[in-house]
Parts: sequence; C-alpha cells; structure tokens
Amino acid sequence: MTDVALAAPSEAAADAGEQVARAGGNAVDAALAAVLVTMVNEVGLVSLSSGGFVTVQPAGGRPYTVDGWMEMPGRGRRLGGGTWDIHTEYGGGVDVTIGPGSVACHGSLLALEEAHRRDGRVPWHEVVAPAVEVACGGFRLGSASRYYLEYVHDSIFGWDDLSRAAVHDEQGEVTTAPLVVPDLVESLELIAAEGAEVMHTGELGRLIGEDVLERGGILGPDDLATYRPVVRPSLATRIGEWTLATTPPPSVGGVCVAAMLRLLDDRPRDGWSPDDVEHLVRVQRAVLGNRLEVLDVAEDVEAAARAFLDRVDPSTLGALEAGSTAHVSAADSDGRACAVTVSSGYFSGMIAKGTGIWLNNSLGEQELNARGLHTLAPGTRLHSNMAPTVGRRGDGSVLAIGSPGASRIATAVVQALAGFVSGGLGLQEAIHHPRVHVEHARRPQEVVRRETELSMYYGGVGAALSLADGHLVAAADPRRDGAVRTIKD
Repeated sequence: MTDVALAAPSEAAADAGEQVARAGGNAVDAALAAVLVTMVNEVGLVSLSSGGFVTVQPAGGRPYTVDGWMEMPGRGRRLGGGTWDIHTEYGGGVDVTIGPGSVACHGSLLALEEAHRRDGRVPWHEVVAPAVEVACGGFRLGSASRYYLEYVHDSIFGWDDLSRAAVHDEQGEVTTAPLVVPDLVESLELIAAEGAEVMHTGELGRLIGEDVLERGGILGPDDLATYRPVVRPSLATRIGEWTLATTPPPSVGGVCVAAMLRLLDDRPRDGWSPDDVEHLVRVQRAVLGNRLEVLDVAEDVEAAARAFLDRVDPSTLGALEAGSTAHVSAADSDGRACAVTVSSGYFSGMIAKGTGIWLNNSLGEQELNARGLHTLAPGTRLHSNMAPTVGRRGDGSVLAIGSPGASRIATAVVQALAGFVSGGLGLQEAIHHPRVHVEHARRPQEVVRRETELSMYYGGVGAALSLADGHLVAAADPRRDGAVRTIKD
C-alpha cells in the first residue's frame, strides 16, 4: 500500500480519502474521493454542478493542471434574463446574481475523471463510492455550510421548492436534521457506473440542461455536451529548494500566487518580522492591483498573464505598485501530490429536477465577471481565483497545498507557502500564522486587513507533505473545520 497524507474540509471527506487509500489508492485517488464527498455534504460551498482545477505532481514527470472550470453557455440562444440580484451580509456584504440564468456550464467532474485516468490507481467507481454512501445515509451540515446558509437560506435557497424543502425545517429555519436529498443517490450511482460524461452527454446532462432552459436560463444540453476539460502544464516558480507549480491562465489565482512568491524574494527569512509583513502588503497591493486593472478586463488573459509574469521580479515591485470553494490536498510516498479546488459559487438556488443536484451561479459571481452578466462568448472559460498548488524539492519530497476563500485564496496560499518554504515554520505553524489581505488593492478604496483572531474570511488552507525519508505531514486550517489523515501501511 502507498502511504498517503491528506487534508480535507471535513471528517467525512477525510474518511473517504482514507477509505480509498486503504483500498490501494494513491494520493490522486484519495484526493478525488474526498472532493466528491464535499460535493455532497458541503451545501452552499460546492456541489456536483461545479467547476474546478486539479493540479498533479506525478511520481515521475512534470506537473500538470486539469482545467475543469466554468464555461459560458448559451450556444445559439439569446442571452440575458432568468436572473435577479440579492444582497447578503455574508463575507462583509456582497451582491450576488442568482436564478436559472446564473448557471454556468460545469466541468469539475470531467477534470477529476481526467486526473484519475492519468494518475489514479483504483477503479473510478471505488473513488465515487464514499460519496454515494454519504448521500445515502444522510449528512448534517458542517459549520461552514451552516454559517453561509444562515445568511442566504431564504434569499438564495428558498425560492426553489426542492431547495427550500431540503435545507429548511418546519419553522423555516436551517435544518439541524440529517439531509437526505431526493434523487441525489441515483445521480451519484450513475456517475459511478457511467463516468463523469453522464453529467454532459448522458441523462444527468439532459435533465439539467432542459430544466435550466425551461425556467428561463441559458445553459442547455448542447452546452454541456460540447464541454471538454483542458490539460495544461502547470505554472512553475522556483523558491529556494522547491519547485512550486500552480494553475496557469485562465485561472488568475495561479498567476497571482506565482507573482507574489517571486516578489516576496525568499521572505520571510526567519518567521514573519514586522518588516516582512509590510513587504508582503506591498506585494499584495502590486499583484492584486494589476489583477484589477489588467487581468480581470483583458481580452486575452493568457497573453496578459505572460506579459505580467515576464516583468515580475523583486526589482520591479515599486513600478508595479503604480468567490465559496472547497479544497483537498494529498501527497504520497511514491512522490505524487494532488491539489484540488472546486466551487459552485454562491449557488443559483435551484435543484435540477430529477437529479438532486444544486446548480451553480458562476455567471452571477459579480467579482469574477468584471465585464458584466452574459457578456462573454459561449464556450469561453470564466475567470477564477483558484490556485491548487503542488511542489517538489530536490530530495524528492512533495507537497500539495491550496485554499478556499474567493479573493483571499492567493494571499492565503502565498503566506502559508512562504512561511513554510522560506520562513523556517513547520507546515501546520505556517498555516496557523496570522494573515494580512489587501482588499481592492487601489487607494482610496483599499483596505489592508490584518488578522487579529482566526477568521474564515482569510481562507482555509489545507496541505499535505510527503518527505523523502518517508515521513508524512497533513495540516488543516483552524479557521475552518478541516480534517487530516496520514495513512501508512
């Protein structure tokens, strides 16, 4: 059996990864099994109607990222309509567009399956089996889901009859009973038996597309049938003895992580000194400001990202100053690492009839659609903050790391990585350390937020490490209900 270290968002997800690892699975199998469970029990954070990225460091060869991120639908249809805006005080206050017209074309399951095809070991149906078990037995909401739903259980999850019945008790409050969502088990069994393609060209894709169109949205079965995951070389950055690899464009999150790590110039050098923290704020201001002014509005994100990274080094810092997710990390004793981040946005509020699947609202995540609702050409990938990252050290040690947290993903990952790789901190200590985050990144609106007590606002980093000497480390963020496992033969 291959030894596996795993960090997951919940005990149920960690149990799933451990179950699959003990059945002969490796880091990829364990990470995917854990992620599939989050798509069942992290209601409000992620669902089977999600987009995401899988970054893999194979046991041999170069790292790659599977892009299963959201795509603009609407082929051959008139765009617009089927949406409305709500305001929630969640996350300090945010405006969200929901409804059938906010549903983008999902792709995360195809990305998971592609990573499994390339580097998984146990059969696909065994990877999906723990998610089926959780859905069949019923599950209680975790603290992150409950926290979010307390804000939006009525405004987002209350307009659709199936959704309202699933998350509310008889008094109209968020239920404390185990959730058993009608049709969800059958959907997962189809995914286990027929593969992820059933969400696109199969029965589930048909049911989802037809229901969205019938209710006035723009995602149709043809959009789902046309979708394909894209495999790209990961975006690599050398820091000290580590080669770190993260998501390439169109994920702007990975670009921001790579740029910040380069600009940090191997800081912190001995813990986080006040001077290091001030330097970190300058770095965040420079990189996030560039994102706001260039990357978020670029016609060609890949070209803009290349041009930005080409001029990023510590000497350019002075010149440069001018969305709900879930993450799983796993590493194994064979030298393999897998980092997976997935999201369904804030949720559209609807469950597709006959599927038990809550649908995403990624078209309605206003911070990811800088040019406005329904303005992209059908088939275009949306922007993303996600940055699942893997690393390999010269001695063969491997690392997987990532975080949920919308705009705080890049800053959370960078601070944890820098503290561990350069700052002399242990992995758990680096994740636990207080964080800073530059919000808006342009004066006079800029706000530098400094964490004085642990808060889920600053992300929820999960990391797994397999050292060359066989030692395994898994670390979860105390800001969220993370769970860790080290599975040894």
